[in-house]
Amino acid sequence: MTTTRPDGVSASGGAPSPSSVQETRSPGAGSPGVLDTRPGGGAGGVASGAPRRGWFTALLRRLHFFAGLLVGPFILVAAVSGGLYALTPVIEKVVYAHELTATSDRTGMPLADQIEAAEAYVGSGASPVAVRPAPEPGATTRVMFADDTLPESTTRAIFVDPATTQILGDLPAYGTSGALPVRHWISDLHRSLHLGAPGRWYSELAASWLGIVALAGLGLWIGRFVRSRRGRRDLLRPNRSHRGYRRLSGWHSAVGIWVVLGALFLSATGITWSTFAGANVSDLRAAIGGATPSLKTALEGAAAAGGEHAEHGGATPGAPTGAANPPTFDAVLAIAKRINVNTGDVEIRPPSAPGTAWVVQEIHRSFPTEVDAVAINGATMQVVDRVDFASFPLLAKLSRWGIDLHMGSMFGLANQLVLFALAIGIAALVVLGYAMWWKRRPTRGLAAAPARGALRGAPWWGVGAVLVVAVLIGSVLPMVGYPLAAFVVIDVLLGWWGRSRRSASVRPGPGASSQNRSSAR
Repeated sequence: MTTTRPDGVSASGGAPSPSSVQETRSPGAGSPGVLDTRPGGGAGGVASGAPRRGWFTALLRRLHFFAGLLVGPFILVAAVSGGLYALTPVIEKVVYAHELTATSDRTGMPLADQIEAAEAYVGSGASPVAVRPAPEPGATTRVMFADDTLPESTTRAIFVDPATTQILGDLPAYGTSGALPVRHWISDLHRSLHLGAPGRWYSELAASWLGIVALAGLGLWIGRFVRSRRGRRDLLRPNRSHRGYRRLSGWHSAVGIWVVLGALFLSATGITWSTFAGANVSDLRAAIGGATPSLKTALEGAAAAGGEHAEHGGATPGAPTGAANPPTFDAVLAIAKRINVNTGDVEIRPPSAPGTAWVVQEIHRSFPTEVDAVAINGATMQVVDRVDFASFPLLAKLSRWGIDLHMGSMFGLANQLVLFALAIGIAALVVLGYAMWWKRRPTRGLAAAPARGALRGAPWWGVGAVLVVAVLIGSVLPMVGYPLAAFVVIDVLLGWWGRSRRSASVRPGPGASSQNRSSAR
């Protein structure tokens, strides 16, 4: 007679059968689960016959397990680097205090004088591609020049003291956010691991799957909360009396429920920056009238300009055509202030091509959002076009606010601290998940995975709903669709191979029939 130990290994020394030992949740008070050693038992067991209850929970458990196991490292890197990025505004102010701080709070000189000082410093007849006047007393003015020796979307920023026109610094600045070297390095780590365009696949994979893992985990948490009676409190805060796997599971559940909404938000907003899914989202917004309005800068006809995703990898003004007369910067800024520019956070860009207008753009990313823009004909000083945030479609406003929240600029230091705490929580969930897997790892095999076959126990409409949702998500999020399809194919092949091996191991040998007949006689 063969008995089965709790670790799944038979007393006769055989290896555990993947289909005979299932991991299920006990109905007790918030118990993280026990091993059900009954053959074919457990919520994750392979279904046969009529549809059974619990198939959706079993599907969520398997999805959460494998998605977390396989994509966890990417989510961990994105969380850690994102947490660092959340602190970069503070780091930048400390590291570059000399360049960012003026020597006095006195009223600044005209922009023309500051620009001429920067042009004299750079030399070679260079003209600025953009100017950012000091946003407040005590801050410096940035005069930015194109530089072919710098990477794409990067300008050479000259920092000028508005009161004295003294040059206080010379640094590369990246994108519309004007990120200085330290912040740009961390941003590029978060976005692409410093691997260029191919590296952005990692961040898209992490952002796409973070939402899937979070939703599956939320579904499992809700199921446990509904079934539990005495242990509901343990699902909201970890029970310190638990040990081993139950302690890890308690922390995983408690931390997860507190960060799940933030994780879903970061996933949704992070996807908008991605290469493939981001393009799909932009096309969808445009199709339903939610695209961000663009400023027309062409003096003869319309031209599209701008976009709200320039902060992490955005456009940089091109080299101006002809000389950008320094006094014109003061003139167009004065006109813009009479039209719709009412904040100190402004960028002034001279024409970047023949037949285009000057642009004055608000770049105030904290609440209340100020991103109005105006295009001005430099020859006639007439307004060519204007864009006002108040007239943006709702989806465009939500996109702008989502990006600013994601980057930590919407509510300043409080926003940044919340993002840092959220990043720590997500990273902790990944580590706790791997620790749980390690605690419950089998003595043989790769992982103590929930058993396959959940859909075989689902009703026809359940199978259809799962397939439709999977196809829709996969078409919008390619970094979910392709890996999921590959996993399903591999999982089916492994299941077929495992069943074939088990069938071969129990098939009677050539002498079994004659031996049985001899025993019968």
